[in-house]
Amino acid sequence: MRQVAALPYRVEESGSLSVLLVTSRDTRRWVVPKGNPIRGLSAHEAAAQEAFEEAGVLGITCPAVLGHFHYDKRKRDGSTRLATVALYPVAVTKQMADWPERDERETRWFDLAGAQDAVTEPELKRLIGGFRAPIRRAGRTARILSWARNTSGEKFAMLRWFQALMPKQGRFFDQFEDHAKTLVAGADALARLFQGGGDIPALVREIQDREHDADAITRDVLQDVRRILITPFDRTAISGLIAVMDDSIDQMNKTGKAITLYDLSEFEPAMRDMSGIVVEAARLTAEVVPLLRSIAKNSTRILELTARLVEIEGVADDIHDAGLKALYQRSSGPEMKEFIVGREIYSHLEKIVDRFEDVANEIQGLVIDHA
Repeated sequence: MRQVAALPYRVEESGSLSVLLVTSRDTRRWVVPKGNPIRGLSAHEAAAQEAFEEAGVLGITCPAVLGHFHYDKRKRDGSTRLATVALYPVAVTKQMADWPERDERETRWFDLAGAQDAVTEPELKRLIGGFRAPIRRAGRTARILSWARNTSGEKFAMLRWFQALMPKQGRFFDQFEDHAKTLVAGADALARLFQGGGDIPALVREIQDREHDADAITRDVLQDVRRILITPFDRTAISGLIAVMDDSIDQMNKTGKAITLYDLSEFEPAMRDMSGIVVEAARLTAEVVPLLRSIAKNSTRILELTARLVEIEGVADDIHDAGLKALYQRSSGPEMKEFIVGREIYSHLEKIVDRFEDVANEIQGLVIDHA
């Protein structure tokens, strides 16, 4: 028996992730919104429908499956049947005041650790546990020096004097993390744009603003590469990583400009799906970048996240090809103009995801060199 499920999540002001769980009808245990495939809908669309019907949330669904878990589905006659469930991330943009199963279930937002403890299926626990937000953690040396500054007074004046003489390593990690935040914000605006019904000029401006923020960070990084005596890893690697990160949001900006140029307000379903891939790619990048502070310690998790980035790029390629083919097949004569414009939008979306794959490749290279 095959089913689909949604993992609705949101990013809190602190930068941490929360996920929404619901209770099952019969046992009242905490579960993710799930159900059977729906005729006429793709798997991720059916998962999004379940998220609305069971939890009242709307959002941007990533069409690349996060993973699978199993559980024993109890049937009406009392027997059980093993169900295999495909889980899809849903970045929540709106929570409704009313929804179809509001009176049949409880809903609650959990932090990731709480959600992992609340569900009972071992494989679902693992999937939720692996769906982590970036953790900001100062390095061991920075923590020691911070403690010294806060507690020592004049007692550690010599330590402060010695610290002032040490070669500076720059703010590269902070800069990478700040840039990753612009990717998340830009991807969110891009996906909301493709959902339709929003203020398209305002969303395009938001993408442009985030692209300008990213450009400023990139300039700072490249300047620091030239002037800083000691860098945390090879200068060409630093330059290469910030360049491909910046290429990602540059492509988002180009997509917004193309939409403005052609005065588009309605978009193909496959385009919306690809924008969901972009949101997931940005989330993964924002999680993996802080782990670069301790590459050796975090190498396993880094490789897991970058492998996911490469995997969803392949899903985006399939969506791109299928969407472009469908658009071509229904275009002829005067309608070929629609195909030409649609092909350009598809091309921009594909390039965005390709640039995120480049980010994954750059980071994997750092792991090989430093872990």
